[in-house]
Amino acid sequence: MAATAQDKLYTVVDGTKVDAKTMEGFRAWRAAACDRCHGANQEGMVGPSLITSLKTLSKEDFVKTVRDGRLDKGMQSFGTNKMVMDNMDNLYAYLKGRSDGAITQAKVTPIP
Repeated sequence: MAATAQDKLYTVVDGTKVDAKTMEGFRAWRAAACDRCHGANQEGMVGPSLITSLKTLSKEDFVKTVRDGRLDKGMQSFGTNKMVMDNMDNLYAYLKGRSDGAITQAKVTPIP
């Protein structure tokens, strides 16, 4: 079944310009310094590649991991980080766009 515009997580133009909500997800990514572990391009470092992980990780598991952390694997909890928690859907949309290949580079700009 085709996704309707309402169901769409993100809107991307030319691979680097995104809708306002996805832009907020990128800003939450930057503010939380997720790149320290997952790499500037989300391709992994100490933490796993999110481009690969989000191909199979459900949104529910993503939210649980970000909110609660995985301390046994070195993933801190962001449950008390207001910016991350307020932008969880937007952060997921940004990272899913990267994983899907719709967003072609880590740094994005708003759709004018």
